[in-house]
Amino acid sequence: MTDATPALADLTTIRVGGVPHRLVVADDRDALVDAVREARDTGEDRLLLGGGSNTVASDDGFDGTVIHIRTRGVERLPAPDGRIRLRVQAGEPWDELVALTVRNGWSGIEALSGIPGSTGAAPVQNIGAYGQELESALVGVEFLDDMSDEIVYLTRQELGLGYRTSALKRGRGGVVLSVDLELSDGAVPGEVGAPLSAPVAYAQLADALGVPLGARVPVAELRRAVLALRSSKGMVLDPADRDSVSSGSFFTNPIVSEGFARTLPANAPRWPQVPPEADTVMDIPLGGVHPFDVPPLAAAEYTVKLSAAWLIENAGIHRGFALPGSGAAISSKHTLAIVNRGGATAADVAQLASFIQSRVQSEFGVVLQPEPVMVGLDL
Repeated sequence: MTDATPALADLTTIRVGGVPHRLVVADDRDALVDAVREARDTGEDRLLLGGGSNTVASDDGFDGTVIHIRTRGVERLPAPDGRIRLRVQAGEPWDELVALTVRNGWSGIEALSGIPGSTGAAPVQNIGAYGQELESALVGVEFLDDMSDEIVYLTRQELGLGYRTSALKRGRGGVVLSVDLELSDGAVPGEVGAPLSAPVAYAQLADALGVPLGARVPVAELRRAVLALRSSKGMVLDPADRDSVSSGSFFTNPIVSEGFARTLPANAPRWPQVPPEADTVMDIPLGGVHPFDVPPLAAAEYTVKLSAAWLIENAGIHRGFALPGSGAAISSKHTLAIVNRGGATAADVAQLASFIQSRVQSEFGVVLQPEPVMVGLDL
């Protein structure tokens, strides 16, 4: 460690975290591979850091090597007619990539506009917003595998993507070197006009655009609407907006059983993840039906996604809430974000997050799970 080593507070969007033991900056693919292998060979713990938008690090720093991934490059690959395939280096800033695709009239990730961080981190938690998830555009990733020390290609299916998760988040060790995406050419064959987005799949976004769900709008118009919605919630990085000094949504929306969801207040928002079976219409003979002739009811239970923001608000925690003497607070614009009001420590953030968890668990029996990677911190 040297005096020139920056603190993790300088490398993360929530601006907390101490000085790491060692920092290596990887500006190209070979340097990234070498840095990962060197850290492994020396037996040091390592922390992979891209844009720092999904990391909350301890005030004690990190007792190992932080590898800051700053690789850049977007390459167009051969693809079927009407499709656009891109290979994107892991350190490419995600929103700059989205802006590039929109400028070219390509659709498929435009609803993911404004999400901070790097492209290599996107498949780790299968980023999603406004009815769109990375999974729908992802082809696969180039991956340096810890177990084999080989550079392998993992397809979308092999990544085991789910709601804010993947095989990489669940413990498969290694580093994403590049990401392959397949998008649509938004130009409508035979028609003159702006390239169109993918169908709008989120009610709030449809309302903002003034269109019904399933409509397609100019891809640039959809990007503008998403950025405006995210800005209204403090979810777009902006030096002038104190509510954007955060790690984005701090908690994931919990997924629970349908039976448990029924125990919550009737006005609690919920979204079934697997639709229940349709009602069965029986042809009843004139003389009635014997009880033993009635087919058994399906026993399988589906799951339900809940709104973490609703649970927090209805546990009595309001926007702008802060614990006494803390530099961390709930965003004044959105209850899912914990923000650094200036001078917050990682301990402040963790204390507030733990308080929120305990309040929601006490009120509703739901344990909220943090979305950011917690480095040296326990909730």
